[in-house]
Amino acid sequence: MNLHPLEFEKPIIELEAKLAELRQHSRANDINLDSEVRRMEVKIEETKRSVYENLTAWERVQIARHPSRPYSLDYLQFAFSDFIELHGDRLFADDRAMPGGLASIGDHRCVVVGHQKGRDLKENIKRNFGCANPEGYRKALRLMKMAEKFTLPFVALIDTPGAYPGIGSEERHISEAIAVNLREMMVLETPIVSVVIGEGGSGGALGIGVADRVLILENAYYSVISPEGCAAILWKHRKHAPEAAAALKLTARDLLDLKIVDEIVPEPFGGAHHDHPAAIESLAAAVTRNLDELSQLSKDELLAQRYAKFRRIGEFADDMVMG
Repeated sequence: MNLHPLEFEKPIIELEAKLAELRQHSRANDINLDSEVRRMEVKIEETKRSVYENLTAWERVQIARHPSRPYSLDYLQFAFSDFIELHGDRLFADDRAMPGGLASIGDHRCVVVGHQKGRDLKENIKRNFGCANPEGYRKALRLMKMAEKFTLPFVALIDTPGAYPGIGSEERHISEAIAVNLREMMVLETPIVSVVIGEGGSGGALGIGVADRVLILENAYYSVISPEGCAAILWKHRKHAPEAAAALKLTARDLLDLKIVDEIVPEPFGGAHHDHPAAIESLAAAVTRNLDELSQLSKDELLAQRYAKFRRIGEFADDMVMG
């Protein structure tokens, strides 16, 4: 059973609890309640379809933030193999919110970096709630350059509400660190695959998000600002976050339609937090397939396609009348 049910999942949880009680009553009293059990099972499946096939943008944001969802280190442990973590940016410190190192996936030896959140308060403090400091992005850049030097593909796992906005982060030039990554990733002479596995928040996500293939899990989101932040600016209150989420077009389907991402990676029914192994298998298959395709390209083809990909993003009008 889901230990952290979301508000819209509570009708399902209540029905599952009633089903468990019905089965327990049947066993305890040696009563045949098979027909009632089957009816309850059908009702649960119908409720699940009604809920999960009609999710709003805000509900998908809640799934993307679910504390039981697989995090980067979960994927590194089970989707990848032979992971060897490498530490430090060689300038200031080792950012625990941005682990990375050498790993293998499919037939590919690669360099992989990802944002990492914590599952409890102690780990969240250690991982800074998945919000990397400048040294995290500089460590990522160091590992990108290492990947380029040794002709290894680079894989990024994105899951952050945003880069850390604290005073120390600003003093160590967080904006500059992200901007340098954007520039260097655009011309990095090795294949890059980025996957938004949960939250894709603003520049914190984009700092490791410039890639030949940008993938996104079905219930993840990618946005210039959080729904709460948008609501606070436009509606002057965070209670309007659901409307903001819809307006931001931040869901996987919206992003694919807008050509911001290249592929949606399917999740288990109801979200990755319901079935870690299935989610991990789905991500591994998608990353491996894209690396297989990118490895067939020459460096010139790779860079040309990456440039063209980002040039295609957005819509332009040249018939506007200036008044």
